[in-house]
Amino acid sequence: MKVQAVKKSNAFADTRSLTFSAIVIALYVVIMFFTQSFAFGQYQVRIATSLYALAAINPVLIIPLGAANFLSNTILGGLGPMDMIGGFMVGIFTAAGCRYARKVHLLLVALPIMAIPTLMVPLWLSPLINVPYGILAVSIGVGQVIPGMVGVLMVKYLEGPLSDR
Repeated sequence: MKVQAVKKSNAFADTRSLTFSAIVIALYVVIMFFTQSFAFGQYQVRIATSLYALAAINPVLIIPLGAANFLSNTILGGLGPMDMIGGFMVGIFTAAGCRYARKVHLLLVALPIMAIPTLMVPLWLSPLINVPYGILAVSIGVGQVIPGMVGVLMVKYLEGPLSDR
């Protein structure tokens, strides 16, 4: 008779991860709400996208950050399912990119925040708002520089306190 070991789940760690994820999602949506005047303009400076960098510290946030973008686009965006689903995917790709970029160098954390939304968002947003892809990509890219830099600073100063919680 074979006896199989049963892996016990650490309920405290699971609860802590779930709580931390919920706080980050709420923070993302609140930041988007208070910055929507310039987060949805010609140059979309979305300070909330700086939070993607937190996945460089704690990978449990990769999916929740995608969910945060989905929720934000649902509540504030008003461009429909394509924008909501696209935002979800961009959130996941960007957060995962931050996680892997951090393994190489701290400063590279800014790269996914600046590049992934810049290249992906215009794929669906361009036809939705009738703005050429190139013009929209430049506009989004300019707006992502500040969140990229803020993301690097967040990782630099929060890496110790938030590491794999």
